[in-house]
Amino acid sequence: METDLNLVHSKHLTSPEFIRQDANATPESLNDESCYRALSAKDIRFDGVFFVGVSTTGIYCRPICTAKTPRPSSCTFYKGAAAAEAAGFRPCLRCRPEMAPYALQQNLAYAVWQRITAGALNHHSDDNKAAVIDDESKHSVDNTESSALEKLAQEVGLSSRQLRRVLVQHFGVTPVELAQTQRLLFAKKLLQETALPMTQLADAAGFGSVRRFNTLFNARYGMAPTALRRKSDPAIGKQSAEDAVTVRLAYRPPFDWLQLLAYLQPRLIRGVESVLLTASNPAYLRSVCIDKLNGWLRVTHLAKKQQLEIQISANLTPMLMPLLARVRNLFDLDANPALITAHLGQDPTLAQRIAHLPGIRVPGTFTPFELAVRAILGQQVSVVGASTLTARLVSRFGMLFETPFPTVTHHFPDAAVLADLSITAVAEIGIPASRAQTIQNMARYAAEGKLRVKPGASLEHTIAQLTAIPGIGNWTAHYIALRALRFPDAFPVGDLGLQKAMADDGGRLTEKQLAAAAGAWAPWRGYAALLLWQTI
Repeated sequence: METDLNLVHSKHLTSPEFIRQDANATPESLNDESCYRALSAKDIRFDGVFFVGVSTTGIYCRPICTAKTPRPSSCTFYKGAAAAEAAGFRPCLRCRPEMAPYALQQNLAYAVWQRITAGALNHHSDDNKAAVIDDESKHSVDNTESSALEKLAQEVGLSSRQLRRVLVQHFGVTPVELAQTQRLLFAKKLLQETALPMTQLADAAGFGSVRRFNTLFNARYGMAPTALRRKSDPAIGKQSAEDAVTVRLAYRPPFDWLQLLAYLQPRLIRGVESVLLTASNPAYLRSVCIDKLNGWLRVTHLAKKQQLEIQISANLTPMLMPLLARVRNLFDLDANPALITAHLGQDPTLAQRIAHLPGIRVPGTFTPFELAVRAILGQQVSVVGASTLTARLVSRFGMLFETPFPTVTHHFPDAAVLADLSITAVAEIGIPASRAQTIQNMARYAAEGKLRVKPGASLEHTIAQLTAIPGIGNWTAHYIALRALRFPDAFPVGDLGLQKAMADDGGRLTEKQLAAAAGAWAPWRGYAALLLWQTI
């Protein structure tokens, strides 16, 4: 198995010089020596970027684990949890590898990995399913899992054999091994954070049955799931009521929760989502409709733990994995703010702004179609005006749904519903017929499954596809790519606010001038855009 992570420099990882020179560090630009320095320093910037297997204990940890730092000779470093588990290591119960933020990279392997962590290879089959053997991986998988692998490969545009080769080359494990590790770690998370019954827990983690779950958990971790639950904090389990389940997601600090909510609040889709800016416990609320299951969620901030706490209606338990993946995207939890800040801070124009907004995040969206429609309604109108129009659209065409929150009353209209409406009906919310036609064009595009980035697709290709939709210009396409499709380098050079923010004389730059000025900010021009928008 590949364990050499390709060393970069010998400078201490916590020094400012290291941060400046290695702002673009990835798992490929690290090796054993630099990883050990990060481990010794408990450097949070590398949390989730690599894991360390300790031969003397048989356990693997996050680089921020509070346990005594082992000797270098006892450490083996891995790019992911699956590789560590494939080598025979068990997850640490103290630092909990399943809580590590993701090491987000812009490449095909990580794009596929993200889909697997969201449950792309999960199955909900029974124990009587006939087993088949994957001749390449030598791992037993059921027909449902094999079919899911073929479907994922088709979505990526590769054969299942090629998909396996990509993941083995990058992570050192097969798709099946990667999926099994993610299911086990997610199940471990639920065991330690919730009081879900084992049947529901196994289903939520993507196992076909409790028996399958128990067998694999025992074989991999050397203990029964019930034994781990007995070791968990009793207070955590009590957080799960009959009508809700509560879980947590970690991030890399700094993280300005109030600033993020302040950005979202005027751009909310009223009726679908809401922000409570209370002094004691600010929260984000929304309705959820996912895979025909209807529910709600509430997100709050645990600042001392550097985590978000998500309370989710119990009926959404079967879809927890994809649901939490959406929450990660919505709040940009996989960003590495120290590296982004180090890179953008080299520009004098941005340095002062970064000082006032440390830990800048690019707020995403729970559903790409929602944000795409919101962006279209925001063409040539104010933020307030766009919010008003979106609320009218939801009130007229969205589905009523009861939640515990008075301000959350609807689900956003389904793409297929809007696609079947007449242009006149859509225009009645108070928009020109041309704008209504653009919404319908986007609705058809989304209903056909096209508003989902193919793993490995470039920003340029994605923008070209979006602008090919009648009524979608460059600004709208880049805004959708940035917030909905999660391209961190998307940058709408035609934005008037950005052009004014970068002008020294109170005027505005041309698109060409702005593009030239922003060139040095790649690959995080989207974060620069957020900085400029919020400090105009």
